Amino acid sequence: MNNIGQPWMWGAFIAFVLVMLALDLFVFGGRKVHKVSVKEAAAWSVAWISMALLFNGLLWWWLDGTMGREIANAKAVEFLTGYVIEKSLSVDNVFVFLMIFSAFHIAPELQRRVLLYGVLGAIILRAIMILAGAWVVSEFHWVLYFFGAFLVITGIRMLVMAEKEPDLEKNPVLKFARRHLRITDGPRKERFSVMENGTRFFTPLFLVLILVEVSDVVFAVDSIPAIFAITTDPFIVFTSNIFAIMGLRALYFLLADMADRFHLLKYGLAMVLTFIGAKMLIVPWYHVPTQASLAMVVTLIGASVAASLIATRNKM
Repeated sequence: MNNIGQPWMWGAFIAFVLVMLALDLFVFGGRKVHKVSVKEAAAWSVAWISMALLFNGLLWWWLDGTMGREIANAKAVEFLTGYVIEKSLSVDNVFVFLMIFSAFHIAPELQRRVLLYGVLGAIILRAIMILAGAWVVSEFHWVLYFFGAFLVITGIRMLVMAEKEPDLEKNPVLKFARRHLRITDGPRKERFSVMENGTRFFTPLFLVLILVEVSDVVFAVDSIPAIFAITTDPFIVFTSNIFAIMGLRALYFLLADMADRFHLLKYGLAMVLTFIGAKMLIVPWYHVPTQASLAMVVTLIGASVAASLIATRNKM
């Protein structure tokens, strides 16, 4: 059973995502300029994790009653493993977002709107990439080995480059935007563009939004192949991915002020990618159980977080 998603399930989940985005934008302060507190970010993080676990429980309950306990258990573990992997890898996004906002000197109260539109763009992008990836995998199964090799190389590269900060000024997308767009000399509140003297100008906030979207493209190239190592079921891949993305903004504001305390986490993420890539490459000889993959991912991330906290305990 490689595809449990029925049309009504896809429709219901997409409707849920749209409703949550609308509530965030129009009800829960999405249009109100304010700095997100750690308390607010923690509440939203707990809420999104709880919703993901509730969704997994409801999915298990429905599958148990319609397809049997064995399939229900397997799909529930696949969703949980995929969610943990995507949630863990999204932490790397947090470090990059923090670097982008710092480089452009964007005030904390202006960051929320950028990340809201960044999440919306990420959802659309991930949906396209996941559906395209699912089709490619179903038609050309050998591509999974290509994904595996790519993840191993990416993981090793992350280990080697973990301490090196990227130079935003050399980013080709940013260079192109600055060359072809009129940019204001500073932010204009939360606006991405303004009319000045009859001419359309774009604000630094627009440049930040572009970089946020581009960075998500880069991370999606890593994270989507990683979850295909766990399951090729498009519905499981999509839902676990989107739940992780929807909670990304809250995670950013939760970790932004203490990102320096988790500097060793990048090594854990690199080892996760390397492990998942190796898992895909050895499939012809040995299939690593999904439960074992979940345990390994949790162990690597937990160990890197613990090591980070121990290494920085004197900086508190």
